[in-house]
Amino acid sequence: MIRSIRAMLHAELRALDGGIGRCQDFLFDDTSWAIRYMVADTRKWLPGRKVLISPSALEDWDWQTDEIPVRLSQDAIETCPPLTSDMPVSRQYEVAIAKYYQWPSYWHGPHLWGAGMTPFAESMVATKPLETIEAPGESNLRSVKEVSGYHIQAVDDTAGHVDDFLLERDTWAIRYLVVDTGNWLPGRKVLISPAWADTIDWKRNRVSVGMARKAIETSPVYDPEHGLPSRDEETALHRHYDFKPYWRDGV
Repeated sequence: MIRSIRAMLHAELRALDGGIGRCQDFLFDDTSWAIRYMVADTRKWLPGRKVLISPSALEDWDWQTDEIPVRLSQDAIETCPPLTSDMPVSRQYEVAIAKYYQWPSYWHGPHLWGAGMTPFAESMVATKPLETIEAPGESNLRSVKEVSGYHIQAVDDTAGHVDDFLLERDTWAIRYLVVDTGNWLPGRKVLISPAWADTIDWKRNRVSVGMARKAIETSPVYDPEHGLPSRDEETALHRHYDFKPYWRDGV
């Protein structure tokens, strides 16, 4: 099941015992393009804190109420290892909150989520917080808000910019970048899989893809007003670019 990240931004977050704020952002791993955390806006409740919630603790977004249920208590969130709003997310901090919440560690194991293919686990909350957090280190986490607007660089020319991200609900993997072709083809949006991207240039704010602009120009049109892509439409898209569908790999 495919979900639009843009549609989920600003959704209300409902913990087991009450509201905790809104969905502010998502952080993805730039090596696998999987969403690792949702960033919660809890400024009225926990000022100055950056609250990260793993997909392991998230129920499916309810588009009718624009609400995302969170399988955590307010107390568990309030007493989790603190991370200030301007502090980068290090692997040391990820270890700390994974131990605190008893979340599975996605960085250990052969699959997208370490030992498994999905982020969901039975045990959600630990009995007590950790006493200390190690110093920050290098991180592969990137903000979807940061990458929104990045230019798409084809092999022969630019081909628009990133307008949205479509994720697979079960695995929380980003399956497509929604590309707005802008002034080149006004009003037209297309889908490109991040698996087809060659490089991400963080300094130049662009994503390079190994295909000609003509291939992007003639690809199937994506119209969010008509709903998210069906499996038949995904199949047609992969056939157009001559790439193997991700669902045949089981990832």
